[in-house]
Amino acid sequence: MKRFKWKLLLVFGITAVACLYVVPSVSPNLPQWWMQSGLLPTEKIHLGLDLQGGIHLVLEVQTDKAVESRLERTADDLRAALRVAKIHPVRIERPNALQISVHIPDPEKVSAFDVLLDKEFQSLRVVSRNARQGGGITVVLDFPAKEIAYIRDMATRQAMETIRNRIDQFGVSEPDIRRQGKDRILIQLPGVKDPERAKKLIGKTARLEFKLVDEEHDVREAVKGHVPPGDQLLYQVVVDKATGRTKRTPFLVKKRSYLTGEYLTDARVQIDSRYSEPYVSLDFDKKGARLFERITAANVKKRLAIVLDNIIHSAPVIQEKISGGRARITGSFSTEEAHDLAIVLRAGALPAPVRILEERTVGPSLGRDSIHKGLVSMWIGGLLVVLFIAIYYKGAGIIANMALVLNIVLIAAGLAAFQATLTLPGMAGIILTIGMAVDANVIIFERIREEILLGKTPRAAVDGGYAKATLTILDANITTLIAAVVLFQFGTGPVKGFAVTLSIGIVASLFTAIIVSRLIFDYFVYERRIRQLSI
Repeated sequence: MKRFKWKLLLVFGITAVACLYVVPSVSPNLPQWWMQSGLLPTEKIHLGLDLQGGIHLVLEVQTDKAVESRLERTADDLRAALRVAKIHPVRIERPNALQISVHIPDPEKVSAFDVLLDKEFQSLRVVSRNARQGGGITVVLDFPAKEIAYIRDMATRQAMETIRNRIDQFGVSEPDIRRQGKDRILIQLPGVKDPERAKKLIGKTARLEFKLVDEEHDVREAVKGHVPPGDQLLYQVVVDKATGRTKRTPFLVKKRSYLTGEYLTDARVQIDSRYSEPYVSLDFDKKGARLFERITAANVKKRLAIVLDNIIHSAPVIQEKISGGRARITGSFSTEEAHDLAIVLRAGALPAPVRILEERTVGPSLGRDSIHKGLVSMWIGGLLVVLFIAIYYKGAGIIANMALVLNIVLIAAGLAAFQATLTLPGMAGIILTIGMAVDANVIIFERIREEILLGKTPRAAVDGGYAKATLTILDANITTLIAAVVLFQFGTGPVKGFAVTLSIGIVASLFTAIIVSRLIFDYFVYERRIRQLSI
């Protein structure tokens, strides 16, 4: 009797909690007190890309660009280290994208250069050393194959994390972001209403640089192709909101970046009180603030270009030294554009550009159609099973149907509680689970029937039937559960969605078949003391 009460409390407790988790999914508008309680669940069952529509992308990370960028930074670091070590004159060039050429005309500086190379630049490999007339040498350096492989791998990993951060801030629920192969990333964004905006946000490199404008040379000559050494030609792109026309203004800027976005701590949208236009406010860390202060102090009355992905957003004149580590990016932004720019700057720059290899947009109408067809198949299949069980097993069939309804509620509660994503294959997993739950009850009922045919009392028949069937049910379901866990661990996309619902469904069906239906039988056999089982 005491054991019966504990089982009853357990079943009612689990059922009550399950119903609470299902409420947000079936009720479109939860009351305010529910949302503000802090204890009651508010998460709905998330629908996958195939059910609610969205965007599917396969991106390729251009890892060669990451290697080139890393080599460029290493060349700048080498140039700075040579100045500190007073090894000069030295000429550093880039014979190609993957090599650095260092020319040292003074033979007395060669040994000091070798010491510096061994001490601070172990990642570089000496490709060749060629003696020059007068005793100087030219050393060609590059990265070894192992270092290049590491840079490429890290570029893909960092790109994936950066994209994940951007998508999280963009507000997509249940995104699916996975690595494919060495340099590809699979992205699925369910429920995205503006695919173009999402693609721009994901693919934006967002490399922020502060560069000095070269006002000594003629920008018109640079446009004709005569760009001075150490300079580059960039454009400021402004869209006239009234006419929709794009204006491109050329600027001649120094190649050297005095400050980059790696020192950013925050980027947020603010409204200019004078022009009532949005701009992006930037905050730098302590080191970035010191660098910004030093740059502005040394270049008063000069123009400092704010460059994002090789496009100049503004090039203001430095009127005085700027302390405090704050700057702003202005332009012809809409509020949405400024918000997206702030997101990519906060999330960080991509270590390398990405290219869209595959793009597929699933419309919400297809998702609704999939949901409708899936629900229809569940209702038809479930109704046929319920009718068959109720007719064939009579009273015991009604008990099995009650357990089956609870089984579906527990699956829905599990999806909501674990914030799992319900996909079309997941719905197939639920239908399969319904069949497995019925199968467990069929095994139990047939064993009880065998016990009754042997002439046993209802109490002895129920005890004997459950004792003989439980081990078989556990064996069959646990082996299936192991297979489902393996599918979840190593599967992708639809396979994983199927494995999730199958795993939750197996646990739920074991609970309903072995505990819930047994509890109902015990009530009639022990409490009501019935003399004949309707089975």
